[in-house]
Amino acid sequence: MSIELFVVGVVRTLVEVALLSLLGLWLVGLLAGASRQSNPVYRVFLIVTNPPVKFTRWITPKLIIDKHIPYVTFFVLFWLWILLAYVKRVLCDMSGLVC
Repeated sequence: MSIELFVVGVVRTLVEVALLSLLGLWLVGLLAGASRQSNPVYRVFLIVTNPPVKFTRWITPKLIIDKHIPYVTFFVLFWLWILLAYVKRVLCDMSGLVC
C-alpha cells in the first residue's frame, strides 16, 4: 500500500467526520430548539465543527453573512470529499489495486 493512498484515506475520513458532525449539529439543533446551547451533545458537535467553519469563514469573502457559513462549509466539505474519492480511485488504478 502506498503512503499517498494512506494519506488520502486519512484526510477523506477527517472530512467525513466533519460532514457528519455538521449534519449532527443541525439535527440536534432542530430537535433541541431554543435550548440547544445548553445541550451537551450540541456543544460537542460545535467543538468538532468549529475548525472547518472558521476556516471557511477565513477563505470566503465578507459578502457572505455569518449565518450562511455553515452551509458553505458543508458544500465545500462535500465537494472535497468527492474530489478525494476521485483521487483515491486514480491512486488505486495507478498502483493496480482494487479499492
